[in-house]
Order: sequence, then C-alpha cells, then structure tokens
Amino acid sequence: MSFNVSERYNCVIIELKGNVMGGPDAVNLNEKLHELIDQGKKNVVVNLSKVKFMNSSGLGMLIGGLTTLRKAGGDLRIANASDKIESLLMVTKLITVFKHFRSVDEAVASFEEK
Repeated sequence: MSFNVSERYNCVIIELKGNVMGGPDAVNLNEKLHELIDQGKKNVVVNLSKVKFMNSSGLGMLIGGLTTLRKAGGDLRIANASDKIESLLMVTKLITVFKHFRSVDEAVASFEEK
C-alpha cells in the first residue's frame, strides 16, 4: 500500500493505493496522522478509489486513524469506497461508525456543515 497526501480547503485528503492490510503501512499512516494533528490539521478524508483489497487489519488501521483524529477534536471520513469495501463495512457494522461519501468533494463539503 502507498498513500498520497494533499490538501483541499479545510481538509487533508489521503489517497490510499493498492492493498490495505495494516502492518508497517498502519505505522506509516499513523505517523502521518500525528504529524497532521501537530500542524493543526484534524479534518481528514481517506480516498479509497484506488484500493484493490482491504482486510481486517486494514479496517483496524482506519479505525485507529478515526480514533486518533477524534481524540484530537477532528474526524476521519471515507470517500469512494468500492462495492466490495462498502460491503465489508456493512458486514462489520463499521458503516455506522464512519461517515462515508461517494466522492471526495462530498466528503470535503461535509466538514463545512459543522
């Protein structure tokens, strides 16, 4: 897995690519989130449009990110989840935990609604 970080308006967009399976990738993502929090950037959208596969460790990685950001007074939202990943979120009932959107633009706009 790899990820790109960009900023749009009041949000940081993290675009994940490849297979999301936790492990060392989870550590890298967590370090990046702590860097962002230290910079005062607490609204994050995770773009899943280029994710091919996600296992339970990958889900755990997203939950860890969500917890980290919420503790810091921010939030993590998901955009562009494939049907396969969306069904994984439904089966695990995590669909009720994450705010999820069809597009990055919708997810970014959702932070404006606070």
